[in-house]
Amino acid sequence: MQLNWNDPTAIMFGVYLLAMLGIGLAGYLGTRNLSDYILGGRSLGSFVTALSAGASDMSGWLLMGLPGAVYLSGLSEAWIAIGLTVGAYLNWRLVAGRLRLYTERAGNALTLPDYLANRFEDRSNVLRIVTALVILVFFTLYCASGVVAGARLFENMFGMPYATALWVGAACTIAYVFIGGFLAVSWTDTVQASLMITALILAPVMAYLAVQGQLQPGQDWHAVVPAEKLDLLRGASFVGVVSLLAWGLGYFGQPHILVRFMAASSVQAIAPARRIGMAWMVLCLAGAVAVGFIGIPYFAAHPEGAAAVTANSETVFMEIAKQLFNPWVAGMLLAAILAAVMSTLSCQLLVCSSALTEDIYRTFLRPRAGQTELVWVGRAMVLVVAVVAIGLASNPNAKVLGMVSYAWAGFGAAFGPVIILSLFWPRMTRDGALAGIVVGAMTVLVWKQFGWLGLYEIVPGFILGGLAAVLVSQLGQPSPGMRERHAAVEDELARLG
Repeated sequence: MQLNWNDPTAIMFGVYLLAMLGIGLAGYLGTRNLSDYILGGRSLGSFVTALSAGASDMSGWLLMGLPGAVYLSGLSEAWIAIGLTVGAYLNWRLVAGRLRLYTERAGNALTLPDYLANRFEDRSNVLRIVTALVILVFFTLYCASGVVAGARLFENMFGMPYATALWVGAACTIAYVFIGGFLAVSWTDTVQASLMITALILAPVMAYLAVQGQLQPGQDWHAVVPAEKLDLLRGASFVGVVSLLAWGLGYFGQPHILVRFMAASSVQAIAPARRIGMAWMVLCLAGAVAVGFIGIPYFAAHPEGAAAVTANSETVFMEIAKQLFNPWVAGMLLAAILAAVMSTLSCQLLVCSSALTEDIYRTFLRPRAGQTELVWVGRAMVLVVAVVAIGLASNPNAKVLGMVSYAWAGFGAAFGPVIILSLFWPRMTRDGALAGIVVGAMTVLVWKQFGWLGLYEIVPGFILGGLAAVLVSQLGQPSPGMRERHAAVEDELARLG
């Protein structure tokens, strides 16, 4: 398909992009200072907090990587969805409310490095620097995965060369992040999350009906799906299942999700946000698994339309949308892929920008910089990180799920144990936090290179990072001020129930 603005699919894409730019302009008008640009002035209500956290979490892998993995391997890949659901629920239940309250008490922290530096009274700023560097390393890779997903979409839909599609897909996201900052990102996430869940309900339902219509009287799904793809445990070793379930550990350390908790209007907004967010997530993950699974018998019965999926399994959702829906509806469903890409990529760009602006530029270079200057530096950093991510995504053979899994493990292992301990354990020290971050990140980097035991690198990274944080903390003592702040947070949480 070539790009033709008389085509209904192209028109739907155009309408969607104009709507996102309009929201970006509204965010620009509501941005007055750096707090507004990188945290929305802590003004998000329950509904926006829930859908924004969900949309920023579920990147292009939700409509491309996960369905593609299930299409190739069958239901055994659904363990990822199970692990993510459990991890997300525990993150909402254990971390969200405490982090929202603690970041406000810890110097009204605007970023994750800011929170950790204030929480542990690190006046040397070593903890801030290390945290910011880990964020930049893994988020640049994470951003690259979003750029790859966007490029795949424009390449598949409009016949663009991959190199051109890279820049077009990235530009769509960069525009409204650059203009509107956190408010634009959060508001667009809400629209994008609604579009994603609609697509992930409609697509598998229509594919299911199409496959049901192909079955002969008396036939069931065992007749059209290979037995090994129906079994959750078929071909899955104990290590393999543990590795897939371990994706859930990553939630505790994802800066782009944690920052949504920090931006909630109050601790009281967290509980309703959790209920909305988890309902949305379960439906989306179930829909993504269903798309990949139902695609197996559908394309077996339609080999003439399976060429693109055979070449790249991550296009299974795109092909189902194009083959089973009229062009107008297909355009809306395919815009959901762009929504998934844009929602996560936009938040990642903003978190990187905030780390560079708040934790490096203002802390070390321009402590007295005015708010207008800081906002424009933040916008410039969005462009810098985006260009680097595009460079990393230039390999046309890159796989979305593989790039996401690496970055997800890096954040989960580096920050997950430290965040949990910082919120629950008053004995934790600055050196313990530093040790946990460094050991967790380095374990992921080393384990990924050697692939020992075939175990997902987040598992050893999370365990060793947590142990390092505890053991090193035992060697020192937290200051009285840190203990008092922790006690005050506990008292307020008890009062709020």
